Amino acid sequence: MTHQAPSSQDIVTDLIHHGYEAPGGFAAPQPPVCKASTVFFPSVAAMRDFDWKDKSAYTYGLHGTPTSYLLEERIATLEGALQCLLVPSGLAAIATVSLSLLKQGDEVLIPDNAYGPNKALSEAELRRYGITHRYYDPLDPPDLEAKISPATRLIWLEAPGSVTLEFPDLLRLARICRERRITSVLDNTWGAGLAFSPFDLLRDGGSLGVDVSVHALTKYPSGGGDVLMGSITTRDQSLHMKLKLTHMRIGFGVGMNDVEAVLRSLPSMALRYHAHDRVARELARFMEQQPAVVQVLHPALAGSPGHDDWKRLCCTQENPDGAAAGLFSVIIDPRFTQEQVDRFCDGLRLFKIGYSWGGPISLVVPYELPDMRSLPSSGLKQGTVVRFSIGLEAARDLQADLAQALQLAFGR
Repeated sequence: MTHQAPSSQDIVTDLIHHGYEAPGGFAAPQPPVCKASTVFFPSVAAMRDFDWKDKSAYTYGLHGTPTSYLLEERIATLEGALQCLLVPSGLAAIATVSLSLLKQGDEVLIPDNAYGPNKALSEAELRRYGITHRYYDPLDPPDLEAKISPATRLIWLEAPGSVTLEFPDLLRLARICRERRITSVLDNTWGAGLAFSPFDLLRDGGSLGVDVSVHALTKYPSGGGDVLMGSITTRDQSLHMKLKLTHMRIGFGVGMNDVEAVLRSLPSMALRYHAHDRVARELARFMEQQPAVVQVLHPALAGSPGHDDWKRLCCTQENPDGAAAGLFSVIIDPRFTQEQVDRFCDGLRLFKIGYSWGGPISLVVPYELPDMRSLPSSGLKQGTVVRFSIGLEAARDLQADLAQALQLAFGR
């Protein structure tokens, strides 16, 4: 294809308004990256008529480009949804939902073992806006039912709980929300669309499910520990539009290079997820045998709080072993001091100390559980909680690392 001859009197103008367009029909494994703030319209009439809300056109970079539209559609498919919004982080997804669906005088119910920043958002910002909150025991569905009041407008669900990984009876909790006609929102970062379908909990086409799913794409969809992004998925068009308009008014957008990174990682997501899961189970069983450990918290292990509920939701005839991500926590015997627990974490060589999970490098973080909970912790023994995120290292190397750090800190 020949390029057009310059049409101006200055090369600078030609470089900006160059007429050449590459031929169509290019196809490759990775989609092109379309970055823009300004989007050109063919006419004033088009500028007035184009509507970004149904993805039939482009109007401004903040509202999406072909690249972000593509990721939204793929995440919707992953979670079994019909609509998806992308936001700058998992916490931004949580905030968007709460700000969109709650107003002054409303109440939100949150599981006591929920992701800490979700609780902090309710305790600070939402409280300042006149929105009240209460915590419920996620392992006790009657406690949730008893705490629903005439002001309750939103119920958060999380499976499993943050840090301690208790698995709730999600079917019963979702059914309570449905029967009471209260919007339910699930933090589905752990399940990631692979362990179970948030909108089809009974696997019968959708007779029971949550209303909204939020997902920290920072974790498994990204897989590299280098992207911050979140998603909000729905099956209800009117609910989606309510969320979408709040999303627009807040001004949330995502960088297309970050979108590209997630798109590149999605094809390997299931392989990575199950690899994390396999090694996490192996190491969790190893830690069960250690004298310094009084409890191992992993939904797939018999005896872990909520194991039967995990099995009911995540195990199928086709996959009797189920799926359980790459996280587990241990509770260190209370006879050991915090200094010894810290020495154990510091003594690990392959496990790095750091938040988040889902990346290639294994992580460890100790937690002070009493500072994080308002209610008695169902089924948890006394001691210091240490959470592990399993990366993609060889299982035998990670086990050897745990063994040497246990010896260093506790003498095994």
